Amino acid sequence: MADGNHAGKIIVGVDGSEASIEALRQAGRLAGPLQAGIEATACWEYPQMYDGFVYTDLEGFEESAQQTLDESLTKAFGPRRPANVTARVVRGSPRAMLIEASKDAAMLIVGRRSHAGIGALLVGHVSSACIAHADCPVLVVHAAEDAGEG
Repeated sequence: MADGNHAGKIIVGVDGSEASIEALRQAGRLAGPLQAGIEATACWEYPQMYDGFVYTDLEGFEESAQQTLDESLTKAFGPRRPANVTARVVRGSPRAMLIEASKDAAMLIVGRRSHAGIGALLVGHVSSACIAHADCPVLVVHAAEDAGEG
């Protein structure tokens, strides 16, 4: 699966949801057989600014994304992070940043948030953009509690 340009790296999009934590766990299961490292990636953006509205704590967004990433890694792997896992926080749209990261990856794994009824057949906007535009295979996983439904 990995060629010389992709160095066996699995990118995992992390947003703190149960689905993204399951994506980390799936990456952990796949990394050994694929001889791949795991790069857990959290993205953050400044909120849209509207006329007359200025958000007062602009510096807190990156720190919040880092905290979410750290907590997600602990939930997925426990207090001792595996040696092949690196964490990265980037500023930008999750769709754009994950698609860009896919250019240097063997695989991209993203979580799919659960929906009930007909919504269960849909993937979200980030997952769907990654499926359509990533430069590597994409695995979309459900949250662990959703895996047995349906």
